[in-house]
Amino acid sequence: MRIRFAETRDIPRLLTLLGEVLEIHAAIRPDLFVPGTTKYSAAQLEALLADPASPVFVAVNDADETVGYAFCRVNVIPEGGNRKPGASFYLDDLCVDETARGQGTGEALFRYVTEEAKRRGCGAVELNVWCGNDPAVRFYKKMGMRPQSVRMELTL
Repeated sequence: MRIRFAETRDIPRLLTLLGEVLEIHAAIRPDLFVPGTTKYSAAQLEALLADPASPVFVAVNDADETVGYAFCRVNVIPEGGNRKPGASFYLDDLCVDETARGQGTGEALFRYVTEEAKRRGCGAVELNVWCGNDPAVRFYKKMGMRPQSVRMELTL
């Protein structure tokens, strides 16, 4: 397995994996997510892959088939506010195909993201994870992450 920047030829597989993630989220929060959809369209993915500020990495097997991905973006905190200036690397979405789980693919992707964040001068890797997605929470804790803040809601 190796990790590389995603290319337009990866879009069909990315759409399949995005669908897998969406189904997990729709099961957890059917009030928010529409089953059978994806976060991005093919056209949106093509534009995203061309944006250097929002890198997408793929984990590929020996046949160069995409078995996982990590969607990222750099968040810059400018000077002049109440927070210290700097940058963080936001891990917007990470997925490993069901058939490739438990083989270290997720860990390799996460480590790659961490190294890319360092290369870009970011001070942290940040992400959000949905309550109820217990396997993801366990994975991120295993990778050394800890809660930064808690986002709460009151559904009406």
